[in-house]
Amino acid sequence: MPRFTVHVRDEWLTVPCKDATCSIKWLAFEALKRYIKNKPDNGGIQHIKDVHFVVRRCQGLGLLDNDDTIEDVLEDNDFVELGNITNMVYMFSVSYKEPEQYISLDGNSLTSTDLVNLGKGLYMIKLTPEAEQKVVQSRELLDTIVKENKVVYGITTGFGKFARTFLNLSDIFFTPEIFCLGSPLSPERTRMLLALRINVLAKGYSGVSLETLHRMIQAFNASCLSYVPEKGTVGASGDLAPLSHLALGLMGEGKMWSPKSGWADAKYVLEAHGLKPISLKPKEGLALINGTQMITSLGAEAVERAEAIARQADIIAALTLEVLKGTTKAFDSDIHELRPHPGQKEVALRFRSLLDSDHHPSEIAESHRFCDRVQDAYTMRCCPQVHGIVNDTIEFVKKIINTEINSATDNPMVFAERGETISGGNFHGEYPAKALDYLAIGVHELASISERRIERLCNPSLSELPAFLVNEGGLNSGFMIAHCTAAALVSENKVLCHPSSIDSLSTSAATEDHVSMGGWAARKALRVVEHVEQVLAIELLAACQGIEFLRPLRTTTPLEKVYDLVRATVKPWIKDRFMAPDIEAVHRLLVDQKVWNIAGPYIEKYCMEYIPESRPSSPTAFALDPPPSPRKRVRLE
Repeated sequence: MPRFTVHVRDEWLTVPCKDATCSIKWLAFEALKRYIKNKPDNGGIQHIKDVHFVVRRCQGLGLLDNDDTIEDVLEDNDFVELGNITNMVYMFSVSYKEPEQYISLDGNSLTSTDLVNLGKGLYMIKLTPEAEQKVVQSRELLDTIVKENKVVYGITTGFGKFARTFLNLSDIFFTPEIFCLGSPLSPERTRMLLALRINVLAKGYSGVSLETLHRMIQAFNASCLSYVPEKGTVGASGDLAPLSHLALGLMGEGKMWSPKSGWADAKYVLEAHGLKPISLKPKEGLALINGTQMITSLGAEAVERAEAIARQADIIAALTLEVLKGTTKAFDSDIHELRPHPGQKEVALRFRSLLDSDHHPSEIAESHRFCDRVQDAYTMRCCPQVHGIVNDTIEFVKKIINTEINSATDNPMVFAERGETISGGNFHGEYPAKALDYLAIGVHELASISERRIERLCNPSLSELPAFLVNEGGLNSGFMIAHCTAAALVSENKVLCHPSSIDSLSTSAATEDHVSMGGWAARKALRVVEHVEQVLAIELLAACQGIEFLRPLRTTTPLEKVYDLVRATVKPWIKDRFMAPDIEAVHRLLVDQKVWNIAGPYIEKYCMEYIPESRPSSPTAFALDPPPSPRKRVRLE
């Protein structure tokens, strides 16, 4: 029987659901009834039938209809929230399918793509034999240090300002007790955080015991996830605060969530899955909380989503160019060879592959072939130059994030082969912090130029289309307010793109006297990427609406396929209606990369047939979803 965990104000409630055909409204009322029953004053809710609420997906904030059935609108690992003006209710779908494959971690070969997939619950984890051996060797060295009562930072001394405080043997089994604020990370992001911490510990330089690491892996594979608030790290001695919350749950303290149990006390969640809490050994408290994994795991999601929206932005812009009857001359390969930035050349190539009249005849393009227009506005003509640097920025940031994913960021480092521990500063989050600030600045430009193209689509003096892309203007406002929304998101991004990593506040009594502020850099980058996705979703809707006024003329085959994809989800705009669900539906198409999945094969085919020598050396540059590496993934018995 599926169960749902519902957060009503300060209470977590489990709601069993015998029938998945029940409505979202039923689920919300069942949670409210349980909340009222547990409160002496009914929680301040006098008449449950008078409570008005909206239901949204947490990812993307897409509105759901209260009359929708649970099985129709909620998927595995899908999360929705229910709220009104006076209170917020967080409701989590706990339908969960245990993965059948796993990734073997060695601390050296995990990628941002792997990490995002681990966050989605697509794989379980195990260690390679080599990693297990290195973990054992480093732990043996630490046990020797403790036995001989040597003075070593973080092992037989306190840490931070207390580095000179020597601890008695009976005192060194300390527990991390540092706390954050804010909303908790989603289960997907907590999975990523836990998976990345496991990967870093698997390198064998932190001195954690193999037993402790195995218990962390068991918790991950059971999807037992600690309550980790999103705010509280300055990215100095790593992400101490959020990683402390991660560790506390694994130790049976605080709250924890799993698909089977919902939210409950951590010790009960672990017990329900037959797991034992971690019992810390010397140095392990520090080993579990010292590192840049919060910054890096959120950064991995940001850069993966940025990469996905960047390549789909080229497709959307090409469709807009068709609707606005632009020219393809600006994408001539000879032009871009004279300024051979890789990203610029790649974007121009994508435009040619989608708009090449010899390869993909376009009735729309043919209709204005002999017009007197010499060149287009910058928002169309300069797409290779503007989109191109975004591509190069993403590639740069992705290299840093992937390096960070497989880096030892603890302190002190345990070098078993040298028989010593060395204190350093690998925990400092400046690398991912600076990179993610750069990512936000770079990817924002996709929204900035997209908003200007939306303006051109909506402005009849620029588009030669009906004002705001709707008939009977005045009676209908069409895309007028949708453009306002895009402009608002672009403006908000301008503030969010202010670099957080240029700030530093001294902490820990001036021991940590320069910090990275990388946690905020990562969270900002994610918000910027989401806004970019939403602005481009609006442009895609507007471009498809523009096509309606050019019928019966047809555009190129790949762009017609994109149009069909959108129209299978959103109907044409005949008269005004509630637009938010349409925007979110198309936003979801972009997040799921369905626009790329439709047009990508045409781009790849063009490259192979017309200019095979220009095919990128990277196997993922045009691939849809690269197959799993057989070296790292095997099916469970």
